[in-house]
Amino acid sequence: MGRPEGRDASLSLAPAAARLSELLGQSVRFIDDCVGDKVRQMVRHSPCGSIVMLENLRFYKEEEADDMVFAKSLAKSTGAAFFVQDGFGAAHRAHASTHAITLCLPSFAGLLLEKEYTMITRAMEAPARPLVAVIGGAKVSDKIDLIRRFIDKADTILIGGAMANTFLQFKGYQIGKSVVEDGQQDVLRGIYQAAADKVGPEHVDDLLVLPKDVAVGTDTSDATQQRREVAIERIGEGDMALDIGSQSIDRFTSVIKHAKTIVWNGPVGFSEIKSFSYGSARTALAIAANSDAVSIVGGGDTADFVLKWGGDDGAGFTHVSTGGGASMELMSGKSLPGVESLLDAYGPGVVH
Repeated sequence: MGRPEGRDASLSLAPAAARLSELLGQSVRFIDDCVGDKVRQMVRHSPCGSIVMLENLRFYKEEEADDMVFAKSLAKSTGAAFFVQDGFGAAHRAHASTHAITLCLPSFAGLLLEKEYTMITRAMEAPARPLVAVIGGAKVSDKIDLIRRFIDKADTILIGGAMANTFLQFKGYQIGKSVVEDGQQDVLRGIYQAAADKVGPEHVDDLLVLPKDVAVGTDTSDATQQRREVAIERIGEGDMALDIGSQSIDRFTSVIKHAKTIVWNGPVGFSEIKSFSYGSARTALAIAANSDAVSIVGGGDTADFVLKWGGDDGAGFTHVSTGGGASMELMSGKSLPGVESLLDAYGPGVVH
């Protein structure tokens, strides 16, 4: 947890152990280390059926270095007979506790990891069609691989969030004070070329759907400001586009209504301010209302919004991923070291 440089009391897992005890209704024994004689002795003297939680692995630099000696020490100190990888949110990292440990112990996928991997892989590789991708967030550079993968896989890509500003600027629109990402012209040129190669130049705007109108404000610090909607041709010098507008919401929701598979990664507006969360809320409502579709939400900000909007169980969505970077990398077609090590050792059956 976190990015400690050595031991850091503020990043100790002791509070997590206490909270887990409350949730389970039974004692969770916390050990303030994760390797060594102390761990070995305390685990050995823990009664059968008890639960032990070790200290934050990142207190040791060897964890993030995927150090084999450290992984062997984890196995030896705990006396573990098996390793179960159920932390999907960390599966995209090649660390000692996600990768090297699988070379030390018989290793298996937990139920959460299995569900995450299966749901996302199936949606990307064998989706019911139409497959609609909703991509938002701030930076094109963070999601280049994801966008390119969806150009190949999706029937329609709906683009919102601050990312849409960069697309609009590339297409020649004046976007005022809106947040944009500089230096992406070559990337966007490549994205549009890939789209044209797939559907033909005349249909690119049907594959890559940008907002036709936006809700503007003046900055992102005033939580009380109200939305004012303008066509993208009428964004003023002092305007900051902070959400998609009503016409764009109608188009987005119409496309979503007819989808059979929906993958959503990234809010379509500045959802931290209530008046600019309307586009994301309407998107969430449209997805949840489409009971005929498989719907997957990936990415930390999007999952947080959906759980806040729809409740802790993410009602109305087929799957709300627990993995931020992991879900995005898997959607992008990248391998996850924490999964690949299981597949390499035991084959597809260890996950599916």
